[in-house]
Amino acid sequence: MSDARKPSLPGAGAAVTRTAGPAAAATEPGAAGPAAPYDALLLLSFGGPEAPEDVVPFLENVTRGRGIPKERLKEVGKHYFMFGGVSPINEQNRELLAALRKDFAGHGLDLPVYWGNRNWAPYLVDTLREMAADGHRRIAVLATSAYAGYSGCRQYRENLADALGQLAAEGLPALRVDKLRHFYNHPGFVRPMTDATLAALAGLPEAVRPGARLAFTTHSVPDTMAETSGAPDDPARGTPGGAYVAQHLDLARQIAEAVAEATGVAGRPWELVFQSRSGAPHIPWLEPDICDHLEAVHAAGAPAVVMVPIGFVSDHMEVKYDLDTEARAKAAELGLPVARAATVGADPRFTAAVRELVLERAATERGEAPVRCALGALGPSHDVCAVACCPNPRAPRPAVAEA
Repeated sequence: MSDARKPSLPGAGAAVTRTAGPAAAATEPGAAGPAAPYDALLLLSFGGPEAPEDVVPFLENVTRGRGIPKERLKEVGKHYFMFGGVSPINEQNRELLAALRKDFAGHGLDLPVYWGNRNWAPYLVDTLREMAADGHRRIAVLATSAYAGYSGCRQYRENLADALGQLAAEGLPALRVDKLRHFYNHPGFVRPMTDATLAALAGLPEAVRPGARLAFTTHSVPDTMAETSGAPDDPARGTPGGAYVAQHLDLARQIAEAVAEATGVAGRPWELVFQSRSGAPHIPWLEPDICDHLEAVHAAGAPAVVMVPIGFVSDHMEVKYDLDTEARAKAAELGLPVARAATVGADPRFTAAVRELVLERAATERGEAPVRCALGALGPSHDVCAVACCPNPRAPRPAVAEA
């Protein structure tokens, strides 16, 4: 970013390192290209079923190795069957894929963008095989998860290692993949989420807006997984909930402060709450659950709540069911007005952020010291994960893109 585009946001500080950045690299005469050494970008996501007959096979992929009976998977699959057996995530990834290609082309960035999933078609290994056949060898990876944590970072890197191992066994050329850094505090993620929160607040009845609370929601994970999230030398890992919770709190605080400044309502209560728990009842997971939270704040006299799903990039099933269906039903039962903020999806500011992250990482790989945009107190995260970063809770497995 140039000085003219230095990030700023009401109520949020900016942490950047400034030298010759990606924009300079893009205009340097004789340069191999602003994205060099990368020759492609992989959009890597979770995946989801696209027909009723896909639901149980998809859940078998997600839970492989855990010994969960098919009858239990059918019970879990009821959430999908309520929506015709179709998860919205794949269509949302198609929209993001198209938006990234449009943004790249509009800014003269000649970098092909591919899409692969961990748990459903297009499968990651098939996409990497296609990329190898197309001649790509050095690939930047955007995972559709903004935070540190096993499920949101290391598991993606383990799946990449598995897929690359399979390609090597097939005798295909070696590929190098580099996962882009966590983007939860990039301006292109913070600002759309802030605007979405303000829009949701404006959608509440006027009488309850001033006293409406903000409930920032994200996926619950086991306490032990949360506490070991982040790099071993990251100070946030030593905080309650580790880097996973610290990063969410940092973003929530920024949005709450920006909302206060925009609305003129100081001291509006806000909390980080959790959703989508799926583990055994005897294992402690992050709490409170969003529905329990709604009951508690209603009992305390809250006039309304805005649910802000900062833990998710798009309005996929966990947003559509856990918030738009289950949490709204709980709010209706209580007589509590609620609104839900949109996720960033394919917002142009987010697609621009992805482009900036690619150019930033490319410049770093070329030995430059690019601008690293980040808002809030924690600053930009690391590019390369430590070996002991966000450890596998079951058993160690190989992962790519680590020191």
